Amino acid sequence: MQKTNFDIVIVGGGSAGCAIAASLKKRAPELDIAIIEPSEKHYYQPAWTLVGAGEFDVQKTVRPMAECIPSGITWLQAAVTNFDPEQQRVAADKLGNISYQQLVVAAGLKLHWEGIKGLTDTLGKNGVTSNYRVDLAPYTWQLVQQLQSGEAVFTQPPMPIKCAGAPQKALYLSCAEWLSKGQLGKIKASFYSSTPALFGVKEYVEPLMQYIRKYQVDLKLNTTLVEVDGPGKTAWFNVKDTDGNVQRISKSFDMLHVVPPQTAPDFIKQSPLANADGWVEVDQHSLQHARYPNIFGVGDCTNTPNAKTAAAARKQVVIAAENLLATRAGQALPSRYDGYGSCPLTVEKGKIILAEFGYGGKIVPTFPWDSTKPRRSAWWLKKYLLPCIYWNLMLKGREWLARCGACG
Repeated sequence: MQKTNFDIVIVGGGSAGCAIAASLKKRAPELDIAIIEPSEKHYYQPAWTLVGAGEFDVQKTVRPMAECIPSGITWLQAAVTNFDPEQQRVAADKLGNISYQQLVVAAGLKLHWEGIKGLTDTLGKNGVTSNYRVDLAPYTWQLVQQLQSGEAVFTQPPMPIKCAGAPQKALYLSCAEWLSKGQLGKIKASFYSSTPALFGVKEYVEPLMQYIRKYQVDLKLNTTLVEVDGPGKTAWFNVKDTDGNVQRISKSFDMLHVVPPQTAPDFIKQSPLANADGWVEVDQHSLQHARYPNIFGVGDCTNTPNAKTAAAARKQVVIAAENLLATRAGQALPSRYDGYGSCPLTVEKGKIILAEFGYGGKIVPTFPWDSTKPRRSAWWLKKYLLPCIYWNLMLKGREWLARCGACG
């Protein structure tokens, strides 16, 4: 019979969920910890950008979930449907109620493909693709190779999204390939972004604009994709002017790379753990829930105003693990999260601008260099070193380079 009572229950077996389980078990081996996660597979999503550029094997981005659940952790293969923080339990679709002393919510976010009219009917065909899905990233590379001339359109939805630089990464790597083949004059690239600026941290804007100019990209800001007609090769956008007025425009395309709008998962939105926008409401420094002290949140599902990246989760799990164990012991919370997030911006094949920043857009570089400069060493870091760090360190509770500069 399945056990239904644990010291700590973790909702979600993605990057943040597996990593905090490993971190907690490392610090307190005696604890009885369970992860509730329905998926059979675990994905290293940061590499999908490279898959879409022909620079990474998609098969190396996926492993069986059973191999990623940390040693000594119980895996409950089910989906959480409801939270009952007053009774200290969650409901799971296949298992009923699971009780806990402390809860960690690491459920990620929802890719809302249906939020763009007509998109789901044409994904993976008619030249419409997205590196945000493992089965579509190879199609991106196929389209980049096949396109000889015409319009290549890349989009970015309203924030927040996971890896806010990823929409641009697809643009730059595609343009770099076309430039290397002498096709960029025949292929016209455009970038339609909902945001008011190319990047959210001002120090990185001009270095990125240099590549926008190099690749002759038609940059449209405050412009949101709302509808796609795949067979008709047409996309529609809402454009907001400085007064807030919205105008609908259309754009024909031969290739369309779409990043979907993103929200908190429905079962979190509808729960007592959510804030008004649907995200798990935690203190942005301690990662402890605003109303339930025995609950913590990590990763993309929380309301913390940091970049939603695997690098942010890698830092957060250390903070949350230490603070959770301090709460168990009735002690003051020892650690503070500084909002660290990292975005390796693949501006060309073989070079990356390694953007690292914390709350308020403060630059917090890991290495003693000017992080606004594109570097070959950062490319090697992303392509070769970071996947190894992810699989062999982060998911195993080995916290190399996982400590915030502002941690207590």
